Amino acid sequence: MKKKLSIIASLFMAILLLVGCSLENGADNKETDSSNDDGEMKVGLSISTLNNPFFVTLKEGAEQAAEKEGVELIVVDAQNDSAKQINDIEDLIQQNVDVILVNPTDSSAITAAIESANQANIPVITVDRSAEGGEVVSHIASDNVEGGKMAGEYLVELLPEGGNIVELEGIPGSSAARERGEGFHEVIDNVENIEVVSKQAADFDRAKGLTVMENILQGQSDIKAVFAHNDEMALGALEALQAQGMNDVIVIGFDATDDAVKAVEAKEMAATVAQKPALIGETAVMSALKLMNGETTEEFIPVELELVK
Repeated sequence: MKKKLSIIASLFMAILLLVGCSLENGADNKETDSSNDDGEMKVGLSISTLNNPFFVTLKEGAEQAAEKEGVELIVVDAQNDSAKQINDIEDLIQQNVDVILVNPTDSSAITAAIESANQANIPVITVDRSAEGGEVVSHIASDNVEGGKMAGEYLVELLPEGGNIVELEGIPGSSAARERGEGFHEVIDNVENIEVVSKQAADFDRAKGLTVMENILQGQSDIKAVFAHNDEMALGALEALQAQGMNDVIVIGFDATDDAVKAVEAKEMAATVAQKPALIGETAVMSALKLMNGETTEEFIPVELELVK
């Protein structure tokens, strides 16, 4: 009887040991699952819209850099919807990304999402467009004010006798629209014989650029030039002008997308201010990598501009 009890006690102790090991391993597995299993660094990239060739190229530049450096890049498209962008960033936070790169749809509305990332101790880098609130480690962009000045100066050069001009603005509330307009007006507002007779938002969108320009032409046909805050709107305006046979109107855009550069080469557009979106995307990923390696980055990292004419 004693022998049987001894065997049962031994079996019971063995079972307890197995259960204990199993629970310990389970705890270890749970801890491992909360991070990236293979140790790969994760970066989230929230883009305002992938319906714009400029941001597609920016994304591709980021993806190429991430692949080269062995960084997992999670890209989300806000589709120009501020509420969706905030939700997208909340999702990135839940995925435990190491750094968040954000190209704001709206520079003010994005504050809430950035503050959520701050609370989660996830560094935030803004790309192309800045944010008005929250703690941002670094901002990577072209100097939009300087780009607006370049466009304004070239327009003045092309209009020595002056005339009426139209300005198509980007998404209200976006830093790019505000800053490009600021630089443009620093030049244009000091020229007596040039007047901005219409200034309307077309949200950086080609279809809206076409519609807005059509509406403007119904009430104002004496137009000498158009400055659009990006190429998509410029190309939309160009289509509206061509439909009216107004092929001599000067059109200047911003971004130097492939379609715009072709239009400049064909003498349909006068010029476009060239940014380098692929380089912006690449620089953003490399800056994120620095942060993940415990290094610091500059508060503002400018990417040079060039006038394509």
